[in-house]
Amino acid sequence: MAGSPTARRRRLSIELKKLREKSALTCAQVGQALDWSGSKVNRMETGSGRVQPSDVDALCRFYGTSDELREFLKSLAREAKTRGWWQVHGAGVPEWFNIYIGLEQDASTLRQYQCEVLPGLMQTEAYARELHTTGAHMSAEDIDRAVRVRLERQEMLTRPDAPEAWFVVNEAAVRNVIGDREVMREQLERILETTELPSVTLQVLPFDSGTYPATGSFTMLGFPAPEDPDLVYRDGITDAVYLEGEHHVREYTRAFDGLRAAALSPQRSARLVQSVVKEYSK
Repeated sequence: MAGSPTARRRRLSIELKKLREKSALTCAQVGQALDWSGSKVNRMETGSGRVQPSDVDALCRFYGTSDELREFLKSLAREAKTRGWWQVHGAGVPEWFNIYIGLEQDASTLRQYQCEVLPGLMQTEAYARELHTTGAHMSAEDIDRAVRVRLERQEMLTRPDAPEAWFVVNEAAVRNVIGDREVMREQLERILETTELPSVTLQVLPFDSGTYPATGSFTMLGFPAPEDPDLVYRDGITDAVYLEGEHHVREYTRAFDGLRAAALSPQRSARLVQSVVKEYSK
């Protein structure tokens, strides 16, 4: 079973939708049969609201599932109510990013392209703090919380079951000075340390790479259970977009493969980062 409450909620919504589609019914028809609104059924299938175990029980009995499946889905509903470790930090983590962190914690593969800043899972405290101080109107307390969450997220890369993480970063992100030269030197040294982890690969997309897929930053998450489809995540200043359709995943996979092909090899990428570290050390 998936580990985080977010992943459990997602798995539950996927399974409930599969059951309805197998019965060849619409949300409105299911809602009418159970004296609910069709929108309630839709919310349960999209994960946009809390799902009560009693409602899951009613749905499963209506669909005629086995007792084993019914109890499994009810357990997902119960455990989806628990709070993740990152949710105790309040306003330091926006609600839309809470969802992403929950999914990230359960990912078995992570593919990310960053065109402006270095990956959050590789950031130092000083670099992350500078980004939060400059990029948002947050209180000092909320900045502390946001930075703490970012640093705690990085522990996933050193777990025994760490996801296979592949990062492509634009050379602009490597050379753009966040804070000052000392902050950047420390940050790039952290990048080099992180790439020594067996599950981490980093490539730099150089300025002279020529034409490549122009997509903006994005992250693709894959999950160990075949029932949990891959998804694409893109965020902005105030919200985020989650794309789960096969078409979206296929096109972003194609774009990421194009970025990898245009980028320097991991070895040459490391040498480029090392050369910039030397520049900042003078």
